[in-house]
Amino acid sequence: MNTYETVFILNPVLSDEQIKETVQKYEEFLVSKGAEMVSKEDWGLRKLAYPIQHKKSGFYHLFEFKAPGEAIEPLELAFRRDERMMRYLTVKLDKHAIAWAEKRRNRRQQEKA
Repeated sequence: MNTYETVFILNPVLSDEQIKETVQKYEEFLVSKGAEMVSKEDWGLRKLAYPIQHKKSGFYHLFEFKAPGEAIEPLELAFRRDERMMRYLTVKLDKHAIAWAEKRRNRRQQEKA
């Protein structure tokens, strides 16, 4: 099982309920494909560097998960078919990126406390 990180941007016109529903849908999708969720982060509404689909902002979310390699293609296919999804990026993490992601998670937890 490899460790992956997926960042995706949801359409800013969605309601809070629709956003939660979409995030839950993709989390359940990954788990059904044999993935183990390491962490989820909601980065909230952020301004985009350039317009996407004539929108200037979007709701950012990050998933870090362990999954077999064959789970990524169906996930990205589902992302492409979903009109709520503006952009996404999935990256396979190496040992250095995994260590950095863990430091980032610990730092975020300390900021919340």
